[in-house]
Amino acid sequence: MSTSETQKATNNPKGDTTGDTGDRIGSAREAAVRTLMAVTLKSRPLDVALDDITSSLDSRDRAFVMQLVMLSLRRLGSLRALMGRLVDRGLPRNATWTDAALITGLAQILLMRTADHAAVNETVTLVKNLSGKEKGFAGLVNAVLRRAVRERDALTGVLNAKPQADLPLWLQTSWRRAYGQDGMVAIARSLQDTPPLDISLKPGEDKVVWAEKLEATLMPNGTLRRALTDVTKLPGYDDGVWWVQDMAASLPVALLGDVSGKHVMDMCAAPGGKTMQLAALGARVTAVDRNKNRLTRLHANMKRTGLAADVYTADATAFGPRGSVDHILLDAPCSATGTLRRNPDVTWTKSEADVEKLTSLQKRMLDHAFKLLPVGGTLVYCVCSLERVEGEEQISAFLARHENAARRVITAADIGGMAELITADGDMRCLPSALADQGGMDGFFAARIEKHN
Repeated sequence: MSTSETQKATNNPKGDTTGDTGDRIGSAREAAVRTLMAVTLKSRPLDVALDDITSSLDSRDRAFVMQLVMLSLRRLGSLRALMGRLVDRGLPRNATWTDAALITGLAQILLMRTADHAAVNETVTLVKNLSGKEKGFAGLVNAVLRRAVRERDALTGVLNAKPQADLPLWLQTSWRRAYGQDGMVAIARSLQDTPPLDISLKPGEDKVVWAEKLEATLMPNGTLRRALTDVTKLPGYDDGVWWVQDMAASLPVALLGDVSGKHVMDMCAAPGGKTMQLAALGARVTAVDRNKNRLTRLHANMKRTGLAADVYTADATAFGPRGSVDHILLDAPCSATGTLRRNPDVTWTKSEADVEKLTSLQKRMLDHAFKLLPVGGTLVYCVCSLERVEGEEQISAFLARHENAARRVITAADIGGMAELITADGDMRCLPSALADQGGMDGFFAARIEKHN
């Protein structure tokens, strides 16, 4: 397909409209609608959908699409509830384009504060250019969005009244049971905000100096935190002095202690943040992951930072390293509900059924990892999930199965003095609402296990 044909396909919703959706900004808004539909209707991963749908757009438009879709997904539940108030009789179930167009239009007016005339006019034009019955909803879209402009303050108040509205019911129930009503609401509120950019420095680099260079704040564990930006333009990126890694995700490696000269297996290693941590600390790393695409990112990260590891594409439930290992880090596949502020698509693409399947896989991985662990060795198990069945309950069941396994209690000194992250059992539990006044963190669970005779 030629460039002109690609652009034409991009500018025609469904490929069967009666005309072009308008100028460059119109194309970007259409791309946002397409991407939102791909995630919510087809459960496509957001990054994959964005790469596919925005391929013909320039960098500024792609950035606009990403911002609009991320915001629409973060606030999807409350935006849908608000739409129910603004559209008296509701939309027909098959009016999928109109529904997505209204969501993105309301997000622009009430949350992004883009130019009102652009948000209204371009969204209406997009619907007008649809084929079939949906083009008849252009007048409705126009009326709803113009009302949103007129009643912005009142509608914004309604939109922000119940942060839990942006969670599916199964997550509300799960988090209420685990963390109480107030805890659930606090987590939901923290997920509404755009997260900061967290950076891990190579050991030996002066954190204070780099904090100044990167215009960043030094966090308790040594992470550098700053506002989001194009990371490739920051000092030190090309030199491989640092890598991007959420503060919570950097904590599990610290639980292994001094790994210099030790052989550490990093199971489920891609995209490589923990592998780089281990290698930078002097460990001999065997990194394993079954996902070739994600391993491509790991190889690129290792090359940029000048770090080395033995990398294998393999199923971690059956993989055996060459020679014995000293320690094992198992960052197990999980529901990723702790990463919703960075990956809001997961909110609407994961379900309780997914959690059930993943807990079975985690159990097999834990048992296999423990078989490979030598007596006296340490296994750190972690998941970026807020579901207790994948964290606390998974470890309790594991310890019950293995008499020669013992929990090694995590201390505040292990994690930068953040004692509030340690559970009553001595594991680590990070919530997105923790350190809220400093930008929060991803949700994470980690436990440290030792093997005895």
